[in-house]
Amino acid sequence: MGKVLLVGVDGSDAGWRALEFATGRARSLGATLVLAHVIPWSPYSFNTPEENEQRHQRRQQELEAARTQLLEPAGREVGEGVEVILVAKHGDRSELLNQLAREYDAEHIIVGRTGESRMRSRMFGSVPSTLTQIADVPVTVVP
Repeated sequence: MGKVLLVGVDGSDAGWRALEFATGRARSLGATLVLAHVIPWSPYSFNTPEENEQRHQRRQQELEAARTQLLEPAGREVGEGVEVILVAKHGDRSELLNQLAREYDAEHIIVGRTGESRMRSRMFGSVPSTLTQIADVPVTVVP
């Protein structure tokens, strides 16, 4: 497939700037862009039996919404001349972005600096800071 860059797409202003930065890099390198959106999901949440019955359907609806409302518009924003692959998954954002980088043999992960609430970032750590510690490839954090 040649050179591959992975971009975390979350719909935030910083996420759009990360996409713009990644698009420029992909054009100059002739690289493929993998646009990835990860919906936080814990397999260990406690649900009622009714919620468990609806869980799979809800997950599928969220993935479809992420694809049509976020990833497809982001792919159109990239424009012609750059191959784009769209990926939506549930799970831990940092771990899955790193896993996707391995899966697609990406040589670089690009994310926006912000996108989560400050409280969540303080409590659990932000995706960019976690990625810079666990990633198997270089990570660029776009302000």
